Amino acid sequence: MNKPVELIEFSLNGKPAAAAPGETILQVAKRSGVRIPHLCAKDGLEPAGNCRACVVEVKGERTLAPSCCRAPSAGMTVDSASPRAVAAQTMVLELLVSDAGQASAQHTHESELLFWADQWKAPRGRLPGREKVAADASHPAFEVNLDACIQCTRCIRACRDIQVNDVLGLSHRGAHAKIVFDQDDAVGSSSCVACGECVQACPTGALMPARGAGLAKIEREIDSVCPYCGVGCQLTLHVGRDAKGAEKVHYVTGRDGPANHGRLCVKGRFGFDYVHNERRLTVPLVRREGVAKDPADIERFKRGELPLAALFREASWDEALDLAAGGLARIRDTTPAGSPSRLAGFGSAKGSNEEAYLFQKLVRTGMRTHNVDHCTRLCHASSVAALLEGLGSGAVSNPVEDVAQADVILLIGANPASNHPVAASWMKNAVQRGARLILADPRATPMARFATWHLAFRPDTDVALLTGLLHVIVAEGLVDEAFVAARVNGYEAVKAAVAEATPERMAEICGIPADTIREVARAFATSKGSMILWGMGVSQHVHGTDNARCLIALSLLTGQIGRPGTGLHPLRGQNNVQGASDAGLIPMMYPNYQRVVRDDVHAQFEALWGSSLGQQPGLTVVEIIKEAAAGRITGMYVEGENPAMSDPDLDHARAAMARLEHLVVQDIFATETAILADVVLPASAFAEKWGSVTNTDRLIQIGRPALNPPGQARQDLWAIEQIGRRLGLPWAYWQGGDGDGHAAAEAPAARVYEEMRTVMEPLAGVPWSRLVREDAVVTPAEREDEPGHAVVFIDSFPTPDGRATLVPARFAAGPEQADSDFPFVISTGRVLEHWHTGAMTRHSNVLDALAPVATVSIHPDDAKQIGVAHGGALRVESHHGAIEGVADVTSAVNPGHLFVPFAYWEAAANRLTGSALDPFGKIPGFKVTAVRAFAVSG
Repeated sequence: MNKPVELIEFSLNGKPAAAAPGETILQVAKRSGVRIPHLCAKDGLEPAGNCRACVVEVKGERTLAPSCCRAPSAGMTVDSASPRAVAAQTMVLELLVSDAGQASAQHTHESELLFWADQWKAPRGRLPGREKVAADASHPAFEVNLDACIQCTRCIRACRDIQVNDVLGLSHRGAHAKIVFDQDDAVGSSSCVACGECVQACPTGALMPARGAGLAKIEREIDSVCPYCGVGCQLTLHVGRDAKGAEKVHYVTGRDGPANHGRLCVKGRFGFDYVHNERRLTVPLVRREGVAKDPADIERFKRGELPLAALFREASWDEALDLAAGGLARIRDTTPAGSPSRLAGFGSAKGSNEEAYLFQKLVRTGMRTHNVDHCTRLCHASSVAALLEGLGSGAVSNPVEDVAQADVILLIGANPASNHPVAASWMKNAVQRGARLILADPRATPMARFATWHLAFRPDTDVALLTGLLHVIVAEGLVDEAFVAARVNGYEAVKAAVAEATPERMAEICGIPADTIREVARAFATSKGSMILWGMGVSQHVHGTDNARCLIALSLLTGQIGRPGTGLHPLRGQNNVQGASDAGLIPMMYPNYQRVVRDDVHAQFEALWGSSLGQQPGLTVVEIIKEAAAGRITGMYVEGENPAMSDPDLDHARAAMARLEHLVVQDIFATETAILADVVLPASAFAEKWGSVTNTDRLIQIGRPALNPPGQARQDLWAIEQIGRRLGLPWAYWQGGDGDGHAAAEAPAARVYEEMRTVMEPLAGVPWSRLVREDAVVTPAEREDEPGHAVVFIDSFPTPDGRATLVPARFAAGPEQADSDFPFVISTGRVLEHWHTGAMTRHSNVLDALAPVATVSIHPDDAKQIGVAHGGALRVESHHGAIEGVADVTSAVNPGHLFVPFAYWEAAANRLTGSALDPFGKIPGFKVTAVRAFAVSG
């Protein structure tokens, strides 16, 4: 049992008070309802005690004490409201207001300095104010107003201690002292990554969102969830009116959610403006008669050479829905009995759980096929395949924040500093506290700065490196024999498979010295807690499932699972990849990973949905595109997905979609996929709807609407239901009184959720009412009156015998190998400012201004060899296609290795990638493609 915490009893303003060990007087005062002014102190920041606004009188002491730094002792008598303390507090506030108060009022309506000055009735204007300092407006996201700065150093501590970006500092001395970015650079040219932690920390308006957002009149504050990556940061949308009187999100702040504790990244904090972009779809569109589908139209439209009106005409919702559903019904009903379905659906991991559930139900019952999939097929399908096979569950074992309790962190094939920045901050915090980071990545990503070991292995040699580590663990007796005997099957097979994978042999393949392999293996196996986190650098390979099998083996053989600070965590790429998969948006499984081939499961869902269902698994994303190219899939419904940018061998994929007899696209922008559609339905952004999402930690959270969709755009759930009704389904989720689909009604989402919950055991204890009440509940949660399980697999695994199963893997080279004609290897991925295919972030004025250009990262030696300078034009060609981008000459990539982000239509990276698949996860090998590169003259 945990030993009870011994509280420290003392007196505060004449009343008994008690502090937990480590608590300050200010923290106890806040908890007790005693107000003490404070400016340099902020929850989550280490106290600095430099503003002295919070001084209190301690009986028997000569000087006043800063309550933000002082911990009470037993029997201490503290008075924050004595005449002496109040006089000192008021004087400090008066001096600070005299210096920066006028400027603070000019930059923000939420000045903490002016709030406390007003509360304490501190005189204003009795001293001359500070000389005007020119604002630094060089950054698209926020501005620096040093005339309002009181040098409380909150911003420095937020940057240094919370986000660990180390950009801000205090320069000069005395009257010349000031806050600086890097070496007193303009913020726009500094190394700042625009996480905005400093903006959120600033109490005076010295750091504020750009374009005067701090002076906007805020009418509503809506709590919701970030719509970007899988970390699932909670945030608040601050809504007011624009100059024309329309509702607008003026700025975003982080909330103290379980996954982020107030932290956000540049996308979550500043990338919200896409919802107001003038290119939002606001009316249903129908392809004009006689206008053929041409993949070349995509780039003509993107370049502004082809107006949308040349391809589509506007339609009413009734006409658009009738045409959309009618085309799907025609193909469904004319397919010969016993023949494979000619229909397919792509759902979205960018929408809610309710949308994912209802969409897969529509495809299975209305379109009568299991050909339904989403982007998990292109990110973590191989990870899920290996986890289901080995552990009986595709979910993470431990939350990201568990790195705080780990001694060793193995981060492989992931760049969280760009893709999951808040998750990266937890890892950096862990390193600050003494954890050792193993970064296994061919690139020197930003996390390399924090790594004890950076294993820059050769691309495509993951299995060689990992089996080398496993060999050491087995050969040197580092296996947790008791754990393996009690809870693991298949040890002998893995032992035999790695017997010849000596560090010396694997070093020749992967390029990591044998001694380093041994050192890392020993550190991982012998630490008090080792945790593995991985990304798409592991999964997006034709051997991605083998990569994940090796990681599972590392964890199981060393007993590093089932405890805090250990375990396996595939970092989810999109805000609801975990939830969409849980909800059944995959072709071989119903909700809760129940296989369609099982007779009992099949019967259960036929009874639940009142529909006859097929029992053969459907096709995956890439398989569907191949069948469309062959003319065997002729109709598709794509909701919130963009395969014309995300699929491999992109020219082939676009040609396949252009060949479709009938394509329905439901989205918020005219995406590359929408340009090839027959019917386009304008949808709702995440900030415009009710819905739940499940983050990478298995945390289900509630999103609330801050706005209505623009124009005639409608709720996604409403549109899916309308298609379902027209396909003959007796659905009534959207009932009278819920609105017409434009208003973001809560009831329809709640009805879908409660139906979904009946077939998803992990949600048994999470009714809609609890979710709305608590905002976030970790799953699985068996009971409504108990918290869910953050750490799973503590005593057993969800398999028939309760044991995990190891599956051996051996190194084999992938199909894409460099040669004399194609001497380079590329990998694709994301950059910090952009996300997925850019459908949202390229429509954010702030984010696109920060990263407007498609780059190709190339090593200086390679750049010199082909004659391209940094910033010069570079052409890259593969066996599958070609792109042109701007050379980013950097030693972050090794010689022979190029990196290409895939968010840019101007240089669509997936034109280069092939469609060879992992045989288990059916995922394409985005991370390794053989290419050649040339400097482009002129």
